[in-house]
Amino acid sequence: MTSDIGFVGLGTMGKPMAKNLITAGFSLIVHDCNREAVEELAQAGAIAASSPQEIAAASRVVVTCLPDAPDVKEVTLGKSGIIEGAKAGSIFIDMSTIAPPAAIEIAETLGAQGIRCLDAPVSGGDVGAQQGTLSIMVGGDQATFDEALPILEAMGKTIVLCGANGAGQTVKACNQIQVALNMIGMAEALVLGAKAGIDPAIVIQVLSGGLAQSRVMDLRGPRVIKRIFEPGFKSRLHYKDLNIVRDTARSFGLSLPASSLANELFATMQIQGWGDLDHSAVVRAIEMLCNVTVGEEEDPQ
Repeated sequence: MTSDIGFVGLGTMGKPMAKNLITAGFSLIVHDCNREAVEELAQAGAIAASSPQEIAAASRVVVTCLPDAPDVKEVTLGKSGIIEGAKAGSIFIDMSTIAPPAAIEIAETLGAQGIRCLDAPVSGGDVGAQQGTLSIMVGGDQATFDEALPILEAMGKTIVLCGANGAGQTVKACNQIQVALNMIGMAEALVLGAKAGIDPAIVIQVLSGGLAQSRVMDLRGPRVIKRIFEPGFKSRLHYKDLNIVRDTARSFGLSLPASSLANELFATMQIQGWGDLDHSAVVRAIEMLCNVTVGEEEDPQ
């Protein structure tokens, strides 16, 4: 049993990314703790595996898309992990969002076994994952990047080698700053407009026609107004990413005051039990501070 690509992690992002690889013509072997997701991919043409080790032994390239660094370390370096099955010369691509030092540590450990590594976190949310239009920021060497590029092109449109191992994760941290602050800026604008009695749809319409326009507003603005907070990207994961931003900034001796505020607002979401809601639900934290509700009747979640 062999395949072009092994894929571990079939969550909100990983499952559609894996499906796009199948659509592009790659043979795929998959693993996830959620057996329903594995069965869905198997029905789409993938082979089901029982462990990351089995996937690595059967594939020339292994891709992971997992929640956090401990998960990636367990899958790569743990018992029955990728390191126990991968052959020298194979490629490991981690498309999770983890701290840059963790990406470097994993690359060094696997590299000692002859396994070439790329950290390749993504941006674009569930919609980008489904449509294969993700932005992919990559850390690693040029030769490995060039070899892996056709695989990455099946999942994304903007694919950039940012530097050595860890650089992709650093750029993803920068991305998460911008997305969080865009979310908060949109939330505050909508709350101010609502307090003044202005239809939030009008606020979105006007702001979308000028310099304030953003993909955050295009994709999340209408959903916020309708109180649709089903996750495209869970707020607890964005909070995790903002902690990465905080730690990365501290490692360079930087002060990022707006990012620190974003971190606190996303922490408030976790305290309120909103961790599994979409990150656009940060509007709830602003509403709570201002005693104002934006849009339609409150979502029951």
